[in-house]
Amino acid sequence: MSDDYIMQDIAALAERVVEAASKRCKTIAVAESCTGGMIAAAITSVAGSSRVFLGGVVSYSNELKELFLNVSRETLISHGAVSPQTALQMVRGIASRTNADLAVAVTGIAGPSGGTIDKPVGLVYISVKGIGGVEAVHEFRFTDDRQEIRGKTTTEALRLLFGALHRV
Repeated sequence: MSDDYIMQDIAALAERVVEAASKRCKTIAVAESCTGGMIAAAITSVAGSSRVFLGGVVSYSNELKELFLNVSRETLISHGAVSPQTALQMVRGIASRTNADLAVAVTGIAGPSGGTIDKPVGLVYISVKGIGGVEAVHEFRFTDDRQEIRGKTTTEALRLLFGALHRV
């Protein structure tokens, strides 16, 4: 899959997310780690996104995950920054701090280094908080290079947000 294709997919999905959130008068916030702000950038590239997008946090370090997203130190020590437990606490933290109707959080290993046998490069967790507090954590195992992993993570996060908007 080419970088151009992924970027077109991201732009189209972001537009659909903003349109769906606008129609339903719902707000969105994001907490990002491995994507480094790509989800927020995709959403804010859409005209009119200011009506629905409250903002986000790029929490690359464990310290910022604790400070800004209320991820517990115990979770980070016991399960690691790349874990379903951390993703869930990240989405709860950003939703709580912003009062957003919907939120998404991503954490993963984009590579090319940093992977282990238990947590290989391409392992990503995406957590979504939907309307009424419904939460879910999704695990992905992407292959490819760093940029493609980040792009695929952004695409999946937007798809999950779009799906959550349609369960309103």
